[in-house]
Amino acid sequence: MGKTRLVEASELGEDAQALLDAAPCALMRTTTDGTFLRVNRVFCGWVGCAPEQLIGCRKFQDLLSVGGRIFHQTHWAPLLAMQGSVSEVKLELMQEGGASLPVVVNAIVHQCGDIKVHDLAAYVARDRDRYERELVRSRKQLEELVAETTRLHEEARDRASFAEQMIGIVSHDLRNPIYAIQSGASLLANGLDAPDQDRVIAGMERASQRADRLINDLLDFTQARLGKGLHINRESITVHERIAEALSELAMAYPGRSLRHERHGEGECSADPARLEQLLGNLVSNAMHYGRADLPVTVSSIIEPDSFSIAVHNHGAPIGSEVLGTLFRPMTRGTLESSAKRSVGLGLFIVSEIARAHGGTTHVSSSAEEGTTFRATFPRRPSGSF
Repeated sequence: MGKTRLVEASELGEDAQALLDAAPCALMRTTTDGTFLRVNRVFCGWVGCAPEQLIGCRKFQDLLSVGGRIFHQTHWAPLLAMQGSVSEVKLELMQEGGASLPVVVNAIVHQCGDIKVHDLAAYVARDRDRYERELVRSRKQLEELVAETTRLHEEARDRASFAEQMIGIVSHDLRNPIYAIQSGASLLANGLDAPDQDRVIAGMERASQRADRLINDLLDFTQARLGKGLHINRESITVHERIAEALSELAMAYPGRSLRHERHGEGECSADPARLEQLLGNLVSNAMHYGRADLPVTVSSIIEPDSFSIAVHNHGAPIGSEVLGTLFRPMTRGTLESSAKRSVGLGLFIVSEIARAHGGTTHVSSSAEEGTTFRATFPRRPSGSF
């Protein structure tokens, strides 16, 4: 009688295993630390192992991807211990040969005799995985579209602002020299004595030079804003001599003001002399405009082994720290003077673009004790030359 019951129990176990093997999903039983106690044929087929290679030998988490093992340790195990079950957790099983298989796993804790076990059921989730990847891809495409739309909106707004700035430049800064030329022409037409004629003609020449500089700055500004950068023609020059010649001409535009030149170092450098004169003119104009009229403006040309610098220093009210970092942007000024005395702020932007076109940099320092110094530093030779 006992033997018959033993055979029936054995047969019942075989039937149960056959039922597990025929299930349309992977079924597993593990200890609380993940060691396999039972697996069905479906799971063995997924991971490419025989039951004897798993039962008592391997742990469920050992067959997961790296991310899955981390999730198992930080989320799965604590959650299962706390609430006794987990549902629809998406994981990746590592198959024989290194391929991964996306699965969805349910688990529940059972008391089996005097120990607790985990019963797991897993389902292939390729369609779900594909759907989630499509969602992620669609979301990324949407984010890129939003970013591109935002960029285009900002670009359109920037262009509108640029157009307004151009109108402001033309209407404000060009108006003054044009008015000076018109007034001088009217005075000459009415007849003036020779000394007065010379004075008026000199004023008209200065006004035309201001208008010409502004137009050149506008052309350079537009070229830089279009992303092309400024064009330069390098040649071997003696920086000290070029600076001295340019300063002798600039001095005539500022009668009654002291303009000094200091030289440091020797040797020729590679640069565009016309662009350096343009840079110097903008820096000196800025220093004369904002510096104290009773103190000198000092220009230093400094030659070092691998670089050379042009620095322009003036005394006067220091530039506020809140605007020091923006001075080389277009349409930026460093003081709060009335707008009637100011230009629209292209000069320093052009200075930075000239330095950048040479592969150089610009820097400004300003304090009440030391005054204000604008410095442009350039490589002595083009990159890659010897």
